[in-house]
Amino acid sequence: MKILHTLHELLPKAFDPIRVNAVFFAFMYVLGVVCEWLTLPHTRGAKIYDNIYLELFFDLYLLCVILTLLPNKIRTWVRRIFYVVLYTIAVVDIFCFVKFDSTLTPSMLMLIGETDSREAGEFLRSYLSAEVLFSRVGWVFLLMAGHAAVALRHCVRAMLSYRRQMLLAGRMARWHAFYGRVAPLLGLAVVVLFVWSAVFSAHNKAATWRLMTGSTIGEVEHTLTEKDHAVLYTPFSRLSFSIYANSLAARQIDQLILAADKVKVDSCSFRSPQIVLIIGESFGKHHSQQYGYFMETTPRQVARQRSGLLVPFSDVVSPWNLTSFVFKNVLSMHVVGQKGEWCDYPLFPELFRKAGYQVTFLTNQFLPKAKEAVYDFSGGFFLNNPRLSELQFDLRNDSLYRYDDGLLRCYDRLVSEGRIRFDGKHPAPRNTDAAAQADRGGSGANLIIFHLIGQHVNYHQRYPRSQTHFYASDYEDRRPELNNRQRKTLSHYDNAIRYNDSIVDQIVRRFENRDAIVIYMPDHGEECYEGRRGFICRQHSAAIDYDLARYEFEVPFWVYCSHTYAVRHPKIYKEIVEAKDRRFMTDALPHMLLYLAGIAAPDYHDQYNILSPEYNENRPRILKNTTDYDKLKPSP
Repeated sequence: MKILHTLHELLPKAFDPIRVNAVFFAFMYVLGVVCEWLTLPHTRGAKIYDNIYLELFFDLYLLCVILTLLPNKIRTWVRRIFYVVLYTIAVVDIFCFVKFDSTLTPSMLMLIGETDSREAGEFLRSYLSAEVLFSRVGWVFLLMAGHAAVALRHCVRAMLSYRRQMLLAGRMARWHAFYGRVAPLLGLAVVVLFVWSAVFSAHNKAATWRLMTGSTIGEVEHTLTEKDHAVLYTPFSRLSFSIYANSLAARQIDQLILAADKVKVDSCSFRSPQIVLIIGESFGKHHSQQYGYFMETTPRQVARQRSGLLVPFSDVVSPWNLTSFVFKNVLSMHVVGQKGEWCDYPLFPELFRKAGYQVTFLTNQFLPKAKEAVYDFSGGFFLNNPRLSELQFDLRNDSLYRYDDGLLRCYDRLVSEGRIRFDGKHPAPRNTDAAAQADRGGSGANLIIFHLIGQHVNYHQRYPRSQTHFYASDYEDRRPELNNRQRKTLSHYDNAIRYNDSIVDQIVRRFENRDAIVIYMPDHGEECYEGRRGFICRQHSAAIDYDLARYEFEVPFWVYCSHTYAVRHPKIYKEIVEAKDRRFMTDALPHMLLYLAGIAAPDYHDQYNILSPEYNENRPRILKNTTDYDKLKPSP
């Protein structure tokens, strides 16, 4: 009986945080639910976070417990601050969703941070209209109006007549009496609901903690590749994550700028006046006709290979199976195994630019935009930072294209406008200060980087329907274990590869009559029902075994020399042919590029240049900083 009496006294206290903060709890709970429904994607099968009702209760109840501990006057002001902050963030979040089809993201926050007052004013004048008020954003304003009406009840009560006030006081007395009887039941319900919500929310809370404690933006991105990653289900959590992600990116940007300030070029011979680097996307080596695939996916590259001018390398792997990680490793002069991180070293376009090359970067993926996943933010933040972009590139595109042929049109336009030039004498190495850069663009030496969208999922979106070559029926004999839906997906992937083959060939065509060398490499491999794995895309959180390594890390890699280049640079052509079977990991690519350009700099090392007689072929090829690829690979 004593235990029951104690419970009867304690249980009402469990309900006190909600009772004391009733209006706050009710309206913030409704706000959270409304925001989740209002930001539901337009895609088929989209659904809200399945634990939102319980987890939102858990979060708000804990917040109300904290508020209850505060003195009454302080509690009132703190609640008002919360109202202003949470309603404002909700309006911004839903506004972004209405206008850009995306809730708050790190990229969007970065774009806002780079917007000056004039641009911000123009933006607000363009978008703040009656149309927005009557869109989904209007529901939040309607909720705010209802909240304001409830908040004014005290003012209304003070204006009532004495008789009405007495009647209202009587009703309140009866309510308190009723509450005294049901308070233990309400408290019990709250305890049960709180425990229930805590159990069902524990996983997401732990996942959110891991997400918000990553030490680098890359680590945060990799956390998001986990199957059960955190769900940021409120505008406040999305804003908090965006601020955190930007702070992590800012640290690495500071390190990169510090490294850039120390860039030194001793000399440059312009050994290769025209260097073209093509970075593909999601291209598994085992789907390339050049490497023995049973479908004719790369007929144009095969034809160039037969001419002897295109030399495929046989044993090349990527250090990561994530685009953003690959870009960081491939653009940095840092190689896996050196001390420090990728951002402690200069980016190779900076050295080219300082040496006197005109550097052009044409990307169909890494342009800053509001609707951008963390993966693109992570891969592009150091390319799109204004200061770092200025240090690396002379020319960039400012639009993304549905298909990669858009990059060809962009390149052709830059050439026709005279912005990419191939004439003129090679200048002496110059500094990157404004005065020394005043005449930039007149050099005949070019480094041109094409970054394709390639075979990035979804595969059926990566090629025009007019260029469909493979159909599901073509795989019935070769892949009988696959069902028709899987064979259709496989046909889309191979069609995307064949279209990529046409784009790569068109790029080569633009340089085949120049003194030019072209290097092609995709960022990483891709699985599309390889063997009997029954899987597409990539497995980011799995332990790396040999099957995963060869399908997701082995990549096609080749070097093309124009006929003019092969005649003028027979020694380099011979070195390329002799190096084609050496072991290589693409994180060392910058050292090969600097050698081809004839750039002498402290950051260049012969041991990482695959064309050098000093090349260290026994350097461990560590995948994802964890697994030695060559220890997985069976002996021949």
